[in-house]
Amino acid sequence: MNFLIDANLPRRIVRIFQERGHNAVHTLDLSEGNATADAALLDYADENNCAVTTKDSDFSTSFWLQDRPNKLLLISTGNIRNAELETLLTANFDQLILALTENRYVELTREHVIVHA
Repeated sequence: MNFLIDANLPRRIVRIFQERGHNAVHTLDLSEGNATADAALLDYADENNCAVTTKDSDFSTSFWLQDRPNKLLLISTGNIRNAELETLLTANFDQLILALTENRYVELTREHVIVHA
């Protein structure tokens, strides 16, 4: 599976996806870096069949109102240390991938993996 990691997440989580056999790119790796507009991120995700991975609820709004992106992984943990985020992501990784394989919108909170239908 392909992932586009948004600017509001640490670049080092790309490694978590890559080490588990998935393709991942951070917005810092795009030509406009973290200044890339959300519309351009959605276009990139469409063109590269990426699940947008973000903490930005604007993408949730876009998902419901514009039916974009095709796949969304929303991380709604609030403020969290990067090390805690990595631990949480790693602990729930297989469940997240399975949920995204079968669904378009998945949310990771501090306590749950939520599938939005």
